[in-house]
Amino acid sequence: MANKRFQKIISYLRPYWKETILGTIALFIVNILGAYIPLLIRSGINILSTNFSFNQVIYYASLIFLFSSAMWLMRMASRIWIFGVGRKVEFNLKQRIFEHLLKLEPAYFTVNTPGDLISRATSDVDNIRRLFGFAILSLANTLFAYLLTLPVMLSLSVDLTLASLAVYPVMFFMVHLFSDRLRNEQAEVQEKLSDMSELIREDISGISLIKIYAQEENERYAFNQKNQQLLEANLKLAKSRNTLFPLIGGLANISSLIIIWLGTIRISSGNLAISDFLALLIYVERLVFPTALLGFTITAYQRGEVSLDRLESILSVTPKIQDLPDAIKLEKNTIKGEITAHNLSYTYPGATKAALENIDFTIAPGEIIAIVGPIGSGKSTLANAIPRLLDIAPEQLFIDGLDINTIALNELRKAIAYVPQDSFLFSTTVKNNIRYGDPVSNDDQVISASKIAQIDAEIDNFPQKYDTIVGERGITLSGGQRQRTCLARAMLINTPILILDDALASVDNQTATQILDHLAISTEKRTVIFITHQLSSAATADRIFVMENGKIVQIGNHSQLLAQSGLYRQLWSQHQIEELLH
Repeated sequence: MANKRFQKIISYLRPYWKETILGTIALFIVNILGAYIPLLIRSGINILSTNFSFNQVIYYASLIFLFSSAMWLMRMASRIWIFGVGRKVEFNLKQRIFEHLLKLEPAYFTVNTPGDLISRATSDVDNIRRLFGFAILSLANTLFAYLLTLPVMLSLSVDLTLASLAVYPVMFFMVHLFSDRLRNEQAEVQEKLSDMSELIREDISGISLIKIYAQEENERYAFNQKNQQLLEANLKLAKSRNTLFPLIGGLANISSLIIIWLGTIRISSGNLAISDFLALLIYVERLVFPTALLGFTITAYQRGEVSLDRLESILSVTPKIQDLPDAIKLEKNTIKGEITAHNLSYTYPGATKAALENIDFTIAPGEIIAIVGPIGSGKSTLANAIPRLLDIAPEQLFIDGLDINTIALNELRKAIAYVPQDSFLFSTTVKNNIRYGDPVSNDDQVISASKIAQIDAEIDNFPQKYDTIVGERGITLSGGQRQRTCLARAMLINTPILILDDALASVDNQTATQILDHLAISTEKRTVIFITHQLSSAATADRIFVMENGKIVQIGNHSQLLAQSGLYRQLWSQHQIEELLH
């Protein structure tokens, strides 16, 4: 597992190998200079102790200043290069995640919550930036410091060096002992943070519902629970870190005390020169900082590793719905709009009962089809199958005789305008929402589509008309206004196939009839499938598909279906009773 993580880290660094190498070389030079300066001080002390000269003091002070300045410049260069790599990894990783999420099918987002995905795309990416910036720089600096400092220390005094480093095996053992524990606790913190982010996202989206049902206290309690869990996870991690880090720092400082203790004894007995003692003391101090920093470095590294695993769990998901290597590309204006199903079946992942079962039908180009049936009968599943929002098996669903699995996804979906049940609007202007499918369309086209959707007159009464901001998910509009705005969006792109999944549910019967009448007049080349619970609207369709338990149990126009016993007649009778009651 650790080897795989290391290989993954290398793969992330590979595109930036030049900056990484330059930063590493600069850091290596920093440590060479850091190892040389104490020797320079040692040499100066030896010379000045036998033949003191003010000029010699100036000479050595100038050399130390020169090398220290060079050391500072090279350290800055190493930070710019290596931290720059971290920022570039962060930028490209965010881009990769976003582009990958766009490729995944809608079903993925029903299992993986938006709050968790947002947390991974922000907090976890930030941890990875620190991994490829601070952690790598700090680890490289520690490695170089030991490799370049220890040989010089051993050349000055083997026994003093070994004595000062006697505590280091204990320190490294403690780091190893805490390593897995810190990683697991860090993973728990990030999971709890994701849970809390998801709760916040849900509550903000459903704030109106919370207030309507006066559930503020329950939501406050739920948030308190999530926040408490996050607090406990953070305190648990902090306890481990605050146990390990002071111990590491304390053990590192003990080595300095050992040098001072044993060194003064050697100096008193004449077995150690003062210059060697000072050099050893400086070298030990040079090792204290990277060693004491090791705890923070390990934390940053382990956070990055955990985050890397969390992000790879997203990036490793292969989209179930994607183009075949030889996918067919179709021009939108060449598609007639014939839709055919042969034994169409579909079962949602994890479900035992089929949502669609052995469905057969053919819809002629330009035909208007209404789909009716009880809730849960498979109507929306059928609507989602046509633009391949579901992973439909080959040889079951065809457009103009072509299996939808063989048509390039982009081309297929450009040929279909789909208004789902959830009338989703972006937090931008009405105009931008309507022309979302064709961002370069002009104002006249936007107004024309709005008139077809029977929303133009209402938009004219908005404060800034078409430039009115609708708020998140269109919260400032009524349900009917949102649906008709989404319908205008679909009408604007003028596709050969139009699917309305209960898209007129929040619209009154008169307005719905006007919209459908307009579609009937202007759809010589447009195939329309509309799912509805308003049977008065369904009665105007060329044909009606009646669905029950994932099957089409009846097909015919309004008159034909009323003439035969079956589900449609029952639904129509219920509709008539409801009309009388109203």
